[in-house]
Amino acid sequence: MTHSLLTADELDANDALASLRDQFSLPEGVIYLDGNSLGALPRGVERRVERVIRQQWGERLIRSWNESDWYDLPLRVGNRIAPLLGVGAGEVVVGDSTSVSLFRVLASALQLRPGRNVVVTERNNFPTDLYIVEGLKQLLPDLEIRYWDESTDPSSVLQGAGVLMLTHVDYRTGRIRDMRTLSAAAHAAGALAVWDLSHSTGVLDLTIADDGADFAIGCGYKYLNGGPGAPSYTWVSPALVGASQQPLAGWLGHARPFAFTPDYEPAPGIRRFITGTQQVLSLASLDEALTIWEGVSIAAVRRKSTAQTARFIERVEAACAGQGLTLASPREDQLRGGQVSFTHENGYPIMQALISRGVIGDFRAPNILRFGFSPLYVRFVEIDRAAEILAEILTTGVWRRPEFAQAQTVT
Repeated sequence: MTHSLLTADELDANDALASLRDQFSLPEGVIYLDGNSLGALPRGVERRVERVIRQQWGERLIRSWNESDWYDLPLRVGNRIAPLLGVGAGEVVVGDSTSVSLFRVLASALQLRPGRNVVVTERNNFPTDLYIVEGLKQLLPDLEIRYWDESTDPSSVLQGAGVLMLTHVDYRTGRIRDMRTLSAAAHAAGALAVWDLSHSTGVLDLTIADDGADFAIGCGYKYLNGGPGAPSYTWVSPALVGASQQPLAGWLGHARPFAFTPDYEPAPGIRRFITGTQQVLSLASLDEALTIWEGVSIAAVRRKSTAQTARFIERVEAACAGQGLTLASPREDQLRGGQVSFTHENGYPIMQALISRGVIGDFRAPNILRFGFSPLYVRFVEIDRAAEILAEILTTGVWRRPEFAQAQTVT
C-alpha cells in the first residue's frame, strides 16, 4: 500500500488539501474523527450568520426577502451542492430536514408508479429512513414494504415494486452500495430508485444521474459542515421532475406564491419540492460552509479519504492486534466510504475513554466504534496518533473505569 511508505508528516506536507484545515475552527488538542455525524465549524459561518442577523434581519427587516435575496436561497445553496452530486445547476433544492425530504420524494416516486404500491429497502437501513416508510404506510394502507438482503439478487424482491429506497453508504460500516447496478435492477423491474446520500456527499466522487438515480436526498451537517440540524437537499431527475407531485405542497413551492390563490399550482422544476418558508439562518450557515468547496476537486477529496481510512485500518490493526477489535468496514478501498468501523464487545466504554483523551469518534449499538474522516481538515498525523491512543486504552484497560461504563451521553 503506497500510503504506508511515507511518514504522516510527509503525507501532510505533500497534501494538496492541507490548507483547507485553516478554514475550520477546531478545538486545540482534539482529534476530531466524527465528521460523518457532525462536521466541524467553518470559520466563516459565525461572521456570515452575524451579518444575516444584524444587517439583513436587524436593519433591512422584511426587505431582505428581496434586497438580500432570501427568496432564492434554497436554489442558490442547491447550486453549490449540485457539483458534489455530479448533476447540473438548477437541479437541487435545499430546505427542511432529511426525513421530510425523504417523505416527499418517496411519495412522489410512488405517485409516478401507479398500481405499484411496494417499497423495497433494507432491514438494516438507517432507522429514520425505515420510520418514514412506515409512516407513509399509515397514509397508504395498501403500501407493502419489502426487505432486500445485500447478499441476494434484488431482481426477485423488486418484481411489482414501485420504488427501491437505499442508503448509498451504510451508516454502520461505511460500505458503499453499487448505485449503478442496483438502480439498473430497479429500472429493469419497472421501479424508480431513491437514494439517501447523507454519508456520501462531500467525501465520494458522485455521478448520481449517470449511475441511474431517480431521486436523491441527503443532509447538510455531515461532510458538508453546515452545522447541527442543517437543512437537507433534494435532487430529482430532470426527466421526472415535471411530472412529480410532492404531497407537502406549500406556498413557496407554488408557481405564483405571491398571487395567494387557494388552489395549488406547482412551480416548474425542482422549486416545487419547497414546502414552507425556508430557514434563512440555517441556509445561510450551509451556504457559507459550502464556499470552502470552491475550486476543490472532489476526486482529490476522495483520494485523500481513501488514503486516510486505509492508513487508519493499517495502524489500528498493527497497534491493537489481539485486543478484540474486528474490522467491520470493507477492506477494499473501492467499497469503503469516508469512515472506518471496528467492533468490540466493550465498544461503548472504549469510545468514552477515547473521547476523554481527545479522540472524538462515536459508538453505534450494539458494538460498533465508528470513526469518520473529513479530508478537508483531518491530518495524517492525527490518524497515527489516534491509533496510538486507542492501543494505549486497550492495552492498559483504562476503559474499564466506572465513569466510562456509566456515561450517559452517546455521541
